Amino acid sequence: MKKGLAVIACAAALVLANGSLAIAAPMALDVVDGGKKMMGDPVHGKVIFNRCMVCHTIQPGVNHIGPSLHGVVGRKAGSVPGFNYSVANRKSGIVWTEQKIYDYLKAPQQMVPGTKMTFPGLPKAQDRADVVSYLKQNSP
Repeated sequence: MKKGLAVIACAAALVLANGSLAIAAPMALDVVDGGKKMMGDPVHGKVIFNRCMVCHTIQPGVNHIGPSLHGVVGRKAGSVPGFNYSVANRKSGIVWTEQKIYDYLKAPQQMVPGTKMTFPGLPKAQDRADVVSYLKQNSP
């Protein structure tokens, strides 16, 4: 680098569903994998979430093939009004904590046998953590 040139670091930004702007920085999660506490990158999580948008949205009150995932963190499974859940999902008793979402995204059919969700899962731990951080930012 030439003398006198300044290096300017730009932080990536993420526009949330509610229109607010969030600075993309690693986010601490209540997720542990193999004894390691996970961090999530919501900007990368949004990129990975694009795969989910075939069926889901983060817009409140809007269901597609799958239910809206706005506010999913802390929500009881099978509880979005107007969505026709599988019996397995409604009766699962799951509350979608950050850890539960992370675990579910690895292999949905293994966690909830009989779920309508046909997505095979996200094999990479960091991808799952990043999606959780994105969903966390879109939960009130």
